[in-house]
Amino acid sequence: EEDEAALEELLGPSPLAPGPGAQRVAIVHPAVKWGPQKSPLTTAELQIAEAVALVDTLQNWTVVDKIITPTKNPNKKLVFGKGNFQVLTEKIKKMPHVTAVFLNVERISSLTKKELEGAWGVQVFDRYTVVLHIFRCNAQTKEAKLQVALAEIPLLRSNLKNEVSQRDQQRGGSRYIMGSGETFLETQNRVLKERELKIRNALEKLRRKRALLRTQRRKCEFPVVSVMGYTNCGKTTLIKALTGEAELQPRDQLFATLDITSHAGYLPSHMAVIYVDTIGFLTDLPHNLVESFSATLEEVAYSDLIVHVRDITHPETILQKATVLSVLRNLNLPSHLLNSIVEVHNKVDLIESYKPAEENALAVSALHGHGLEELKQEIEKKILTSTGKKILTVNINLEGPQLSWLYKEATVQEVEVMPEDGTARVKVIIGSSAFGRYKNLFPNSKIFMS
Repeated sequence: EEDEAALEELLGPSPLAPGPGAQRVAIVHPAVKWGPQKSPLTTAELQIAEAVALVDTLQNWTVVDKIITPTKNPNKKLVFGKGNFQVLTEKIKKMPHVTAVFLNVERISSLTKKELEGAWGVQVFDRYTVVLHIFRCNAQTKEAKLQVALAEIPLLRSNLKNEVSQRDQQRGGSRYIMGSGETFLETQNRVLKERELKIRNALEKLRRKRALLRTQRRKCEFPVVSVMGYTNCGKTTLIKALTGEAELQPRDQLFATLDITSHAGYLPSHMAVIYVDTIGFLTDLPHNLVESFSATLEEVAYSDLIVHVRDITHPETILQKATVLSVLRNLNLPSHLLNSIVEVHNKVDLIESYKPAEENALAVSALHGHGLEELKQEIEKKILTSTGKKILTVNINLEGPQLSWLYKEATVQEVEVMPEDGTARVKVIIGSSAFGRYKNLFPNSKIFMS
């Protein structure tokens, strides 16, 4: 009960949440025209379209204007050059209905935020703040909420420095608290450090619990397939199509899935597998956010196969692929997992007579069921290789316990009964440890490799 109370305290209202009210947002995109910070795989128009999609994900948030302003170096204190900044400021000042500006950069410092808010007279959000707020709104489980709380810590630290520098400028009162010898900054930093430690400990407990569930799942020898991809690429729709799980309700919005969810399905050989739906990725998703969700993404390392889903209709599909593969490489996954990824080109119903340019990529329409059988066959082939499962035919005596044992411990595909001698030929898919147990229990059984 004490643990529960402590957890509830950590999951209380966020001091960083923009509040429940409506936001009327002007999106400002700093367009890098040349140099190492310019991405060759996208355009300013496509980047601002993604920023619009992020804002549209939030209830009561509306985009009222979009402004693309060139800059040589978005890392400057005011992001833009003097002239462009002045023109931009005048534009924003002429928008009395705007309540916030979404500056479409990964992260701005607390000092830059303060300067921009002073100049523009409204709140300023960066991608970190907006994505974090989407996560905050979509987090359903304790684990997701804790991971959001952990991702807030760097922002709270940054805000604290800003607050302390303001106090110092005003030079109001003593720097020390109640004669304790500890400055305001030291006290608040200590409080934040303690909060971070409590969150990490709570996440560790949940991680251990999940490891236990994973061990139990391993005992059942169900292969695990992690379905990954850029946010809103159709992962949940694909899992629904592969499993026939009617309760799954895909949502057409960014970051609809924040928690790992598991769904059982069957492959063409009737082998049961578990499909794991994971959090989507995003270009320029700040490192702290990815790190905070490492507890969720850790599950991927224990899967037997990764299916990478791409929205092949998206104009930035190549950049999105690069983003996903970059995150996967940074997760330190085993090399056999990275080398056996099944690439799925989704939403092909929207492109006439589509043929994948990449070798080994599979074209599917999760919504209309196109290409699913080929995908299931490919998943099965890769699963048999990665798990070391075997397809065997065994001769059994129908009076003995072998058939019921095989139904319990393996995947029985076919049973051909030979009534004249009371035997049967049984075709099964069996894991290596179960196969070892079978040979020990029934040493006289005839076994034929398929």
